[in-house]
Amino acid sequence: MIPSPARALALALAVLAAAAPAAAQGASTVDIPFETYRLQNGLRVVLAPDPATPVVAVNLWYDVGSRNEREGRTGFAHLFEHMMFEGSENAPQGEHSRLLRAAGAGNLNASTNEDRTNYYQVVPPSRMNLALWLEADRMRALNVTSEQLANQQEIVKEERRLRIDNAPYGASLLLSSTGPYDPQGCFSYGHSVIGSMDDLNAARIEDVQQFFRTYYAPNNATLTLVGDFEAAAARRLVQEYFGTIPSGPAPPPVECNEPFRNLPRRDTIRDANATLPAIMATYGAVPLTHPDSYALELLGIIMGGGTSSRFNQRLVKQERAASVAVLFPDLRRGPGVVKALARGNQGVDAGRLEQLIDEEIARVVSGGVTDAELQRAKNQTRARFIRSMQTAMGKAEALQRYTLYFGDPATIRTAMDPYMAVTAADVQRVARQYLRPENRAVVITLPGRGQ
Repeated sequence: MIPSPARALALALAVLAAAAPAAAQGASTVDIPFETYRLQNGLRVVLAPDPATPVVAVNLWYDVGSRNEREGRTGFAHLFEHMMFEGSENAPQGEHSRLLRAAGAGNLNASTNEDRTNYYQVVPPSRMNLALWLEADRMRALNVTSEQLANQQEIVKEERRLRIDNAPYGASLLLSSTGPYDPQGCFSYGHSVIGSMDDLNAARIEDVQQFFRTYYAPNNATLTLVGDFEAAAARRLVQEYFGTIPSGPAPPPVECNEPFRNLPRRDTIRDANATLPAIMATYGAVPLTHPDSYALELLGIIMGGGTSSRFNQRLVKQERAASVAVLFPDLRRGPGVVKALARGNQGVDAGRLEQLIDEEIARVVSGGVTDAELQRAKNQTRARFIRSMQTAMGKAEALQRYTLYFGDPATIRTAMDPYMAVTAADVQRVARQYLRPENRAVVITLPGRGQ
């Protein structure tokens, strides 16, 4: 499941503009009791019992995303997300979802991004065993046939047509995400998650089977359980269902040595499905674990994260030049980016949008941000983090995220500390360091056909 690029501007605004109440001041430590261990085959397990939660979130992350794909074989991670629902040795096609839904499961789905693929479901505590058995069955013995591959190839190709090729701003949003990366210096992030039509057409059953053997092995996965269960019982079930699955080979390393050596660059796209001009400026930045990531995220909130942000106040309210104006970091395991997006109002050209974006960035570079702006951004960050912990699935996803990106789920306990330590000088410095014209790829979208 990949979010529709056609709606990405609106989705970004909806997510980033959501009003966040000021959180209570004081210690930012998060107390989530959990234990973590590994099976002999390498499967990492995180158990977080919570008797106050009347469900169990069963959440399995595989350490594979589009970053692991090679040239000529793009889209495999997302294609395989679909393939994993096509049946396994003891659960024929369609049975995985049918059995879980019959057992009362909710929030049953999967998703793929550059860095990982996740599979998740929320089940009644009495059916945690079913969810674990089904996940283990498809890890151990997925049915990978030519017929299933051909079927899912067509589904993914249609998804690409719907969400990218024939969607307003779809091609522009795709280019704004991949264009900043030099394809030779960092192919891992220089191609789309959904893959190209040519590569999807070229996928062979042998390639898919090898992909499964390499990446869908216990030593390349983390299983997280959160909710109403007894840890000892969970350990027994995990060992019973997953313990005999053999380890796979160590996946090849991901290389991304010179990601942004092709910057700056500019592209103009004529979009027959777009009715208004837009600008998408993407700046080269740092991995999510880099110390500058915290200041960049707070900068994103101050500049483009909500109704009180500088972009919204200037471009949308004051100048009435844009209907949408956001700025946000898109960080990942490898070098990430910062995106500035604006969609113009009727009669406003893309040049005017770019001018206003540059002026607002220049204001931060030269004058910094206020203490009030910074505190508001910190409050919003803390509040969103706390809200994400209010469900079993939210906790499971957070534990998975800190395990994958930081190598230790315990990082969640002090996750807010680096944000709270950011100063106004830090925010000004990262704006000056990364939001430079020579460090960006600009995509201009013009309505209509032609070049």
